Amino acid sequence: MFTLYSPKLYFNGFIAILLFFFFQTTNPANAAGVSLANQFLIPHNAARAAIGAKPLVWDTRLANYAQWYANQRRGDCALIHSTGPYGENIFWGSGWGWKPAQAVQAWVAERRWYNPYTNTCNGQQCGHYTQIAWRGTKKLGCASVTCYNGRGVFITCNYDPPGNYYGERPY
Repeated sequence: MFTLYSPKLYFNGFIAILLFFFFQTTNPANAAGVSLANQFLIPHNAARAAIGAKPLVWDTRLANYAQWYANQRRGDCALIHSTGPYGENIFWGSGWGWKPAQAVQAWVAERRWYNPYTNTCNGQQCGHYTQIAWRGTKKLGCASVTCYNGRGVFITCNYDPPGNYYGERPY
């Protein structure tokens, strides 16, 4: 049986995430050599590996949906969900140059609020993290757009099957 806070899994997952983000922030040219899909997949799957969840695979249909919706938000950069058939995380960053890994890092940072024993967020927001960690989710597709008038960057990721069903545990 899987133990959620196995020191070995936790340590290995933490090291994987730490190394990934260190490499991303110390090598600005790296993004040019890594596909957009992998810029999203690698940090998602590092977070999932930290809890023993199976890796996600990139899905072009989901990526196309994400791009379609991101294009809708380009004019206002509003943090409004698409209300589509998929699980969804959205991110907005002021200014230019936001990378996929930074959005995923912001979502994964909510892990600190998630209590797996009570399946609650300790009064904070952690639904972005639980969607990433959702054991039933298999596929991922994401997109990023620069908003008009320099308002920032809008990033969205879609997940299939979706997660975050009330009363169910992500893992």
